[in-house]
Amino acid sequence: MSELTTRAGALDAADELAGVRKQFVLDEVVYLDGNSLGALPANVPGRVEDVVLRQWGRMRIRSWDESGWWTAPERIGDKIAPLVGAAHGQIVVGDSTSVNVFKALVAAVRMADADRDEILVDATTFPTDGYIAESAARMTGRTLRPVTPAEVPGALNDRTAAVLLNHVDYRTGRLHDLPSLTAAVHAAGAVAVWDLCHSAGALPVGLDEHGVDLAVGCTYKYLNGGPGSPAYLYVRRELQDRFDSPLPGWNSHAEPFGMRPAFEPASGALRGRVGTPDILSMLALEAALEVWDGVRIEAVRAKSLALTDFFLECVAAYVPEGRVESVTPVAHSERGSQVALRCDDAGDVMKRLIERGVVGDFRHPDVLRFGFTPLYVGFADVERAARVLGEVLR
Repeated sequence: MSELTTRAGALDAADELAGVRKQFVLDEVVYLDGNSLGALPANVPGRVEDVVLRQWGRMRIRSWDESGWWTAPERIGDKIAPLVGAAHGQIVVGDSTSVNVFKALVAAVRMADADRDEILVDATTFPTDGYIAESAARMTGRTLRPVTPAEVPGALNDRTAAVLLNHVDYRTGRLHDLPSLTAAVHAAGAVAVWDLCHSAGALPVGLDEHGVDLAVGCTYKYLNGGPGSPAYLYVRRELQDRFDSPLPGWNSHAEPFGMRPAFEPASGALRGRVGTPDILSMLALEAALEVWDGVRIEAVRAKSLALTDFFLECVAAYVPEGRVESVTPVAHSERGSQVALRCDDAGDVMKRLIERGVVGDFRHPDVLRFGFTPLYVGFADVERAARVLGEVLR
């Protein structure tokens, strides 16, 4: 038994989150792709069966009231709120991340002064955010300017209406400085919109603490809500009466069952709703979030950093020198919950890793991406993944 294997066992034995692992459906595979799709929480299948057979099958339309279907978007939003540092009443769940980015960015521009004619967007963003930002700019008559997060402070001026940024870079795992960038956006008189897809459930976000205006995120990564589970939208309480959604729907009407021809927005975060909630996936998400009961996000962050540190150490020990290069920052303050390794034949290497029971993913053209979900990934998993990577690359 190697020294690293022994250390992995000791770290797992001391892990305060180790007991959470049994709440997931797992097998012998080392699953390091939870930053794309989280593992299945064990309580979800039974809950979905109840929703389908009892709530829908027997209660039918009564379930909108008696089973709480109608209030699910805000109720589940309040379950997500502590994980991103938000007080209740500011998050609504529904639609996809892309749709919520569109709502948030257009609403942000509408909040800005009319003479502010420029939108800044993260040039390194996930492609969809860029597509949505370009469409929002055309629709609102603004100019779109892509910049890297590091360039944002120097790019801000009195023309800036809104800024759309990613908290964690999906390729490299770089964590951007949300507090200072938000402060810079506010100092310039603009509105800050953050995409939390790769940070929510992996590290503290502090939306309220840092005065973030609007934020969006998915729920199928570190929140383990299931494939295509609904996204969420955060609207800071002080801005809710100014939130002018570009997608007003009957669910965001002040009197949704009044069927009135003129739109009157609901109060609070409910303005972020649009149409009928997707109940099956939404209630699966609600069940999945129960794994967070009693879990401190600070403990999750501490374990995340320990896991990624240990992985990098094991990679250095097991992988032939010069075969891979980490593009994930070493500094904890700049690292999310993944490690990205540049490798010449990354696509083929990842296929071989998966064949040997280590699942990560490949990002074009040359990146091996490994996501570490602290709720169910252990240190023995990390050591095994690095050891198998070394064997494959030999």
